[in-house]
Amino acid sequence: MDIHAKLTPHFTLNELIRSARASELGIDNTPPKYVLNNLIQVCTHILEPVRAHFERPVRINSGYRCLALNSAINGSQTSQHMTGQAVDFEIDGLANYDLALWISTNLTFDQLILENYVSGKPNSGWVHCSLKTDQNRTQLLTINGRNKRSGLIK
Repeated sequence: MDIHAKLTPHFTLNELIRSARASELGIDNTPPKYVLNNLIQVCTHILEPVRAHFERPVRINSGYRCLALNSAINGSQTSQHMTGQAVDFEIDGLANYDLALWISTNLTFDQLILENYVSGKPNSGWVHCSLKTDQNRTQLLTINGRNKRSGLIK
């Protein structure tokens, strides 16, 4: 599997699997082949439209996580990152709230979470977005630490 292969015009497999924590711990975060289709769907239906609309590069903080990596970072046992259905990202110079708000009104998604965002600090936190091939919940959440609330809270 060529990790430098493009999944879509602007996103490579490497961007979706790279992890400093995995490297530190010697964890191989290469996904199984069945996960590739999910990663392509996330790139095609979430990341590419975001990039096209804002006309800026998208910085991926976390994409696919193998079970070992997800456990090492204390991720949720049901994390969609483990199936390649979720990505955490930001656009430098754009408030994460504004990014999440645009996604919420323009794209199909399963779960959209504004994570660790602090009002008045536009670059705080990040956006988590997931996509399933069917039966998307269109769930909007804001999570700050252990505090989870429905909707995008500015």
